Amino acid sequence: MPGTVEQSERREPPSSLTTSGPLEVIAEVATRLASSERLGALMPGILETVRAALGASECSLWLASPSGLARVAHAGSAETAVAQVVGALEQCPSGRCADGLAVAQLAAGTRRVGALSARVVGAPAREQSVLFSTVADLLAPAIAAAEHSRQLEVEVETRTRQIEAQRRFIEKIVDSLPHGLYVIDREYRIQAWNHKRETGMQGVSREEALGRTVFEILHRQPAGVLRQEFDEVFESGRIQQFHMESTATGEVRTYRLTKIPMRLDDREVTHVITIGEDMTEWKEAQERIAQAEKLAAIGTLAAGIMHEINNPLATIAACAESMALRLDDAHGDEEPAGEAAPNFPDFMEYLRLIDGEVHRCKRIIDGLLEFSRPKPVTKQSVNVNEVVERTLFLLEHHPRFKRLAVQPQLDPELGASVRGNAEQLVQVFMALLINAADAVNDRGTVSVRTRRGRTRAEGVIAEVVDSGHGISRADQSKLFEPFFTTKPPGRGTGLGLSICYGIVSEHGGRIEVDSVPGLGSTFRIVLPAEEPS
Repeated sequence: MPGTVEQSERREPPSSLTTSGPLEVIAEVATRLASSERLGALMPGILETVRAALGASECSLWLASPSGLARVAHAGSAETAVAQVVGALEQCPSGRCADGLAVAQLAAGTRRVGALSARVVGAPAREQSVLFSTVADLLAPAIAAAEHSRQLEVEVETRTRQIEAQRRFIEKIVDSLPHGLYVIDREYRIQAWNHKRETGMQGVSREEALGRTVFEILHRQPAGVLRQEFDEVFESGRIQQFHMESTATGEVRTYRLTKIPMRLDDREVTHVITIGEDMTEWKEAQERIAQAEKLAAIGTLAAGIMHEINNPLATIAACAESMALRLDDAHGDEEPAGEAAPNFPDFMEYLRLIDGEVHRCKRIIDGLLEFSRPKPVTKQSVNVNEVVERTLFLLEHHPRFKRLAVQPQLDPELGASVRGNAEQLVQVFMALLINAADAVNDRGTVSVRTRRGRTRAEGVIAEVVDSGHGISRADQSKLFEPFFTTKPPGRGTGLGLSICYGIVSEHGGRIEVDSVPGLGSTFRIVLPAEEPS
């Protein structure tokens, strides 16, 4: 192609082999072609050597192009036109031509790469013809190799530009993410750090972060905790997710951290990608949605509430009416006084019924208010073992636990391991233990146990286990619905587990149920570990 062999500004001196034999000239050309210099720099000297050896006034190199032949280098005067060379190639395949023009085709295999021409006086001698054709044979593969090399260079340059453009495109995508992202290798060194991390709370620049260990950059978190989190991902190859609260901005904000394993060779985990998302607005929106759902549920359950309240009120009314009728029958219109007051044997029984039903109404109303009207609570470091022990102390005076001993199995190493509200957690454990006592009905065992979880999201696990009648699979799916209860009428409002569910969710945890009819039930509370300060 034109331009593959460029005309060099550097000119070699005329060859001193003008009177040398053809073999010496051929050897000289071959030696120069074997040098490490670019072909474009060698061509002026090679053409001058051939011109001098032939005694020619001109020697030119032509390369094939889509539009035909084009001169790219010459020695001596450039008198020959491209049409003359084309015509000579067609008329003189042997390389000899009239009008003093010698031509030789340059071919690499079946592909024509160009031509070599020389303007000589008279017909060239046989030795000069051999010299001319041999030099053409030496130049053809060298030029083809130069073209191929140039094509490879162009291809490499093109591919390099494509890779660089793709790299910049991917970097732009990562930098455009609204979440902080960074990547570490197995030596805990940061290999990627996106723009959100640069403008986040800590504001560490990419140049400062790259290549340094994550412990040097994220120094607000204990190095031991960070190392454990990353090691879990490296060893297990599973995505890990944590929630944390921070007051670094002056207000409490909630973040979700996701650690994702990455494999370069599709075998072991080589890197961990960490994505940090600000979930504060999402959490607030979820709380608003939950509150709206509660209000909607209250409207839906209004009929059930009225039914629950009307039953005890009807009993109270019936008792009061019966007492009034008895008084009327016994004394007519006279008003009893002092020791003359009536002493019916079932008078106290009526009073107990009235008192019990009134308290039943109060429990329903209190439960409804607690379910529908969230109260702000203060959270602090809480020891779950202490919460359980306090609950058991309060239940010692409950009539159902005077004949039933609860078996505690508490992990002594828990410590102040969760962040929450102790009063609310006492309410949760008390409700679960009372339900367990109702399930065994003085004919079984109830135990409560605590243990550490395997991850921060499962920081503490507490279980209330009973050997009671169990819960059917159909009922298990409805346990946490408001006003659903498996207890007989008068024994429960159906709001206890709904309230427990809400409290545990507010603490960032979850409550699970395992139950087999006839074998008992296990209510499991899973709470996240407290974030290090």
